[in-house]
Amino acid sequence: MSDVTVIQGDLFALDSPLRGSVRGERSLMAYPFFALTKQAWMTPLKYETDMVSIEVGPGPKGIANIYDKEVLLYIASIMATKLDNNEVVTQEFHFTAHDLFRVTGVSGSARSYNRLFEALERLQGTQIKTDIETGGEGETGFFSWLESAKLQYSKSASGDKRLKSVKVRLCDWLFRAILRDRQVLQYAPTYFQLSPVERRLYEVARACCSETEFCITIGDLKLQTGYQSSARHFKQQVKDAARRNSIPGYRFSIDPSESPNGKVALELVRIVPERQVSIASQPSI
Repeated sequence: MSDVTVIQGDLFALDSPLRGSVRGERSLMAYPFFALTKQAWMTPLKYETDMVSIEVGPGPKGIANIYDKEVLLYIASIMATKLDNNEVVTQEFHFTAHDLFRVTGVSGSARSYNRLFEALERLQGTQIKTDIETGGEGETGFFSWLESAKLQYSKSASGDKRLKSVKVRLCDWLFRAILRDRQVLQYAPTYFQLSPVERRLYEVARACCSETEFCITIGDLKLQTGYQSSARHFKQQVKDAARRNSIPGYRFSIDPSESPNGKVALELVRIVPERQVSIASQPSI
């Protein structure tokens, strides 16, 4: 299933460096496609509502995680910038690991290069099945985030390898979404500094809460973030994020919702854009 190869050969024209902002496709923000741990996650992920069905299966190295997703965000950003500039885009992207690390705030250590190799393996090995349509088309069966992934290197006279670039081919599903639907949203610069749960809270807020506040039950928010631990632990994570005000651009709070008989029926998470908070806090004249 996984087919990440290391090759030496002629280098193509590079798509890096990324000169625009970091952006991501809205469906990948709104729904739980990625594991929230660095450890190999071998249990299938499932998300299902009346409107959307998602099933994510592991490859040999497990399901692609929220840190592996950084590669897709980088590719989406390059593609969106090209479209903004009316440049021709294809499903193949050719970039340097150094520029990817620059954008995501990762040091260019040997460990980082090893993690990139593992990320490419998981992105190609992970199997996704969903009824979400992109570009006016739907698909049955499974697909992987990357159809192919290659690390290109040069060799010194002594035989030492030096990584030159990364070449990947993006899957049809995500390529259509970015090319035709154009539902690509900008990320906050501090996104890459957030914890896995904070990243998902930010992405759900960014996808669902544009100009006005958005309310969602704590249970539905847990489902939408893809959190796999207990509901009690998830609630504490949301509380901690709200207390620290750690989600860039948004304020979170948990409010009790009363049923008709006066008893607390549900707990609602209220998400308010900081712009709206700033306006509301201004004194009236």
